Amino acid sequence: MNNFVFYAPTWFSFGRGEGKNVGALVRRFGGTKVLLVYGGGSVKKNGAFDTVTASLAQAGIPCLELGGVQPNPRSGKVYEGIDIVRREGVDFLLALGGGSTIDTAKAIGMGALYDGDFWDFFTGAAPIERTLPVGTVLTISAAGSEGSDSCVITHEKGDLKWGCPKTDVIRPKFSVLDPAYTCSLPPYQTACGAVDMIAHICERYFSNTPDVALTDRLAEALIKTVLDAAPKALADPNDYAARADLMWTGMLAHNNSCGVGRDQDWASHQIEHELSSLYDCAHGAGLAVIMPAWMTFVTDHDPLRMAQFAVRVLGCEMDFAHPERTAREGVARLRDIFRAWGMPVTLGELGTKAQDIPTLVEHRRKKPDGGFPFGGYVKIGPEEMAAILRLAE
Repeated sequence: MNNFVFYAPTWFSFGRGEGKNVGALVRRFGGTKVLLVYGGGSVKKNGAFDTVTASLAQAGIPCLELGGVQPNPRSGKVYEGIDIVRREGVDFLLALGGGSTIDTAKAIGMGALYDGDFWDFFTGAAPIERTLPVGTVLTISAAGSEGSDSCVITHEKGDLKWGCPKTDVIRPKFSVLDPAYTCSLPPYQTACGAVDMIAHICERYFSNTPDVALTDRLAEALIKTVLDAAPKALADPNDYAARADLMWTGMLAHNNSCGVGRDQDWASHQIEHELSSLYDCAHGAGLAVIMPAWMTFVTDHDPLRMAQFAVRVLGCEMDFAHPERTAREGVARLRDIFRAWGMPVTLGELGTKAQDIPTLVEHRRKKPDGGFPFGGYVKIGPEEMAAILRLAE
């Protein structure tokens, strides 16, 4: 296990009805004027919006609104939010929704206190040194942004879906997690969220670092929880126990609890970002296509690790004479699970065509460092990225 520093200062308030405490939590963390950031009408249909705004009013906290955040959140909303914060003297950002809403609030928070363009943080032109405090009320179990040190935004000029450098500065001050708010999600969004959680864990699980048995077991337990809870939530959207398991697993999947002390990969996410930036697909759906293809591509790098995943997580029988067979069986089984959840598992099902592969590879080159190589488990260059995409056809 490698040396590491782990600092995760977010206050979590978990359970049914916890939305009523939002006003007190904003006060606790110094907020006196809030910008409420949210997406579409779902937060008004499931009661979250009314509960949160009532709690803020009861606490005597003025609240302005910024609605209309889209999946694969756009830079335009960030600029709009920064303008409101500066013009109105907002001192606290409250994200009501899922990862897209939370990442938008994070980007507004870092940009509002910076004299330049917030995108400088994403290009590496400036370091993130301070931010307005952010709180979250989660309504979609998926991205884990409610407890993470990361943020991903798509800049509309060039369709660049990039993440900022990871930093504890942008971790939310508090996150309210009421699983009941997720019961109204459509099955497709529930499944996309489950895939995203598994991907966050796998990006850490597939590592070249030796002697990481503890975090291996943590990662395996989290994935098995998703595999158990997701079908229950899909069969009965009001299964509170399943929704609760998914909600807490989503946070643990991405606050780096299972990633400390080990090198990480993130190649599947990097490739998927190109898909969703150009074709605006759901992030989890893109990962359902890319992750099994990436696993197939890297199996021969360390067949025993992939076989360990297949046996411990997916219940495959170990072929000790040919561990690569077990590994490939595990990848096939994972793809079948995604398909059973209603996820696309090929580029064709996602709406992307084989002739788009060169475009996706070239789009990756727009990153400040040229985009290549990437990945911590197996280094991915342009040819390797193209090969993974072909495996996803």
